Amino acid sequence: MKILDWYILKKFLKTFFFSLLLLNIVLIIIDLSEKADDFVRTKLPISRLITDYYFGFLPRINAMLFPLFVFISVIAFTSAMANRSEVIAILSSGTTFNRFLRPFFIGGLLLAGMLWWANQKMIPRANEKYAYFDNKYINFNAGNTNYTSLNNYYFRIDSNTYAGIRYYDTTTHRGNNFFIQKFTNNELVYNLRAESIVWDTGKTKWKLENVMEQQVSNKNDKVIHSASLLMKYNFKPRDLQRDEYMKDKMPTSDLNEFIQLEKLRGSEIVNTLLVEKYNRDAIPASVFVLTFIAAILASRKRKGGNGYHLLMGVIICISYILVSRFAIVFAIKANFNALLAAWIPNFIFGSLALYLYRISPK
Repeated sequence: MKILDWYILKKFLKTFFFSLLLLNIVLIIIDLSEKADDFVRTKLPISRLITDYYFGFLPRINAMLFPLFVFISVIAFTSAMANRSEVIAILSSGTTFNRFLRPFFIGGLLLAGMLWWANQKMIPRANEKYAYFDNKYINFNAGNTNYTSLNNYYFRIDSNTYAGIRYYDTTTHRGNNFFIQKFTNNELVYNLRAESIVWDTGKTKWKLENVMEQQVSNKNDKVIHSASLLMKYNFKPRDLQRDEYMKDKMPTSDLNEFIQLEKLRGSEIVNTLLVEKYNRDAIPASVFVLTFIAAILASRKRKGGNGYHLLMGVIICISYILVSRFAIVFAIKANFNALLAAWIPNFIFGSLALYLYRISPK
């Protein structure tokens, strides 16, 4: 890397992190004004509010706005360089336009990699912290944000096996009137009834009490009664606790495992989970795409100056958000391919980046 690369890269990173810092300050001020009463009601010290709430809230919001702030940051400092005729001077010195874009490539790659790593592990942990605080102190009376119990809950274990629980407490991980039924060729071949079911944390198995197992056959039915049984099923307590943050709280490795189980069960939320999984890769890639669009767009000196570039930036940002939202809605509601839904915005705006590159003066 040469002086030119360091010069542009430093401006890139300084502008971005300074913008992110200002964003966080504004977010904290707005959030404090909205939740001041809730925070007072918790009776927690400021240190606990910071560690228990803002360490979850801020990474969550930053991850959502990360690509757009990268885009606006590149627009801002590149447009300033163009208005000071720095870009013209750089290109007039014999530096090619491709060479001029190299530090943008490095900066975009660096920030995209940072967001990708955060999406896999750090952001899910932050979401878990935020969800716990929100459910316990903010929306504890909202009714559907986090279930503390389930009644008459039925689900599939695999394509041929069904289970149900009359009552299940998600806090104690204990339920009653549990059953499992397995079918072969639409005929019942196995039937299990248990008076109670509880999760054994030490052995990571389900403990069933007062169990009746029935093997159904054409000749003789075999019935076995047991006082207790330890069973290893493919569902865990987390699978019986549905909340709006569930997919957001899972690290990618756990999310992949959960998706496989939900596919096996024929769940209706598989596409929602797949969109979340693919977005964790697609959104960091969008950082790279938007960086190039911003650099190419703002490197030309115009009469409108920063105002023109910022206007174009806002239009592109809004367009990107609309395309992304529409694709996600189609994937979740209309069973559109989740992989395409996550990557369509990058394909469209990647094509826009190539078009702007071809028509830009070099």
